[in-house]
Amino acid sequence: MVKFILSGRRVKQVSALLTGTLLMAVSLPGFAAPLELTLDEAVAMALKSNPSVKISESELEKANWDVSVAKAGKAPSVSLSHSASRYKTAESSTYVYDYDATPGNIPYKVPVPAYLTTLYSNSINMTLPLYTGGKLEGTIDNAKLAVKVADLGVTEAQQQIKLDATNGYYSILQTRNLVTLRGESLDRLTEHLKNVEAQYNAGTVAKTDVLRSEVEKAAAEQNVIIAKNSYELAVSSLNNIISLPLDTELIVKDELKYQKYDKTLEDCIKAALTNRPGLAQAQVNVDIAKTNIKVAESGNKLTVAATASEKWHDSDFPGADYNAWSIGINASYNLFDGGLVKAQVKGSKAQLTKATEQLRQTKDSVQLEVRQAYLNMLEAEKRIETSKVAVVKGEEDYKIAQVRYSAGVGTNLDVIDSQVALTSAKTDYVQALYDYNTSRAKLNKAMGIAVK
Repeated sequence: MVKFILSGRRVKQVSALLTGTLLMAVSLPGFAAPLELTLDEAVAMALKSNPSVKISESELEKANWDVSVAKAGKAPSVSLSHSASRYKTAESSTYVYDYDATPGNIPYKVPVPAYLTTLYSNSINMTLPLYTGGKLEGTIDNAKLAVKVADLGVTEAQQQIKLDATNGYYSILQTRNLVTLRGESLDRLTEHLKNVEAQYNAGTVAKTDVLRSEVEKAAAEQNVIIAKNSYELAVSSLNNIISLPLDTELIVKDELKYQKYDKTLEDCIKAALTNRPGLAQAQVNVDIAKTNIKVAESGNKLTVAATASEKWHDSDFPGADYNAWSIGINASYNLFDGGLVKAQVKGSKAQLTKATEQLRQTKDSVQLEVRQAYLNMLEAEKRIETSKVAVVKGEEDYKIAQVRYSAGVGTNLDVIDSQVALTSAKTDYVQALYDYNTSRAKLNKAMGIAVK
């Protein structure tokens, strides 16, 4: 064994060196410091970085550009075209009159050989829609309605991510408390095993008490392992939601607590029918279906467009001679299309029926979702009160069982059963708090509460 003898000054130097080394280690990627988070901070991080929100925002951006695309249909379109062609003429013959060579002015055939020729053509064409039977206007209206749907989609994505982050945060709190409870249970069983072994050594209890206590302690150790694993999984899940590396160590600052909810079920349903973005989307989809009918019906209406063009062609590049221009009004009407427009109108009306039924279905689903979350919250609230009483009674019962066993008037089974009951009561209390808070978060989501 090697011993180091350090003077007081040397100890200070070594201490400073170790402190600096530890600080450096914390700053390295492999030694990242734990991240402390409140619930609000976790939600804010999720809203900022979660892919689901970014995807919905991209869909909104595309919907805005689709409006510009639809509006471009009403603007004049101008095209420039150039073509170059080279072709060979066929061999032919023609009649020629030669008054000197032919008596009586009789014509005779003269062969015309084939030859190659090149033609260059240029044109500028402009078309301006004047009337399309409401097709362009309907397309623009649909694009604008699609922007509303996408905007509501962003809101709904934000609310869902807030719920996911909240549930993930509460899962960490729940599993952390369960790790503590399982540890307390293991500590109680360890102390009880020591007491049983002491009494066995004194000859006052049987070997079976020792064996049973050892089995219970081993089971408690397994429960601690399971609880710690659940905690690690909960941390990884929240890291995934807030877009952090899955192995990031999190320290949550809040606690599971009970806070009275003061709204009635009727108030919650009314708020959901007013604020829920999914319900508003269903209503906009009905409006889109109505507009699609008008767009389909435009196929049987007159269309009018103004046209203008200017063309050049020449055998020499770039083909700028022989200019010709034209201005006109084109009107067209669909006389027969094999039933195409009629089928499109029928299909659009069927889509309207579908959108209307989906709106009704969404209203029913929203009300059911609110009712389920509200009733689950009330149930958890009642379990909080009953489990809290059970914890107090369980602690008292466990103390009495310990005293009775130590005094020789109680059994080992009484102590073990009272310990299991106490752990179960504390677990039920934590579970009730978790269920209450998560049900309340689901209720806020079901009501369409705006994300701040």
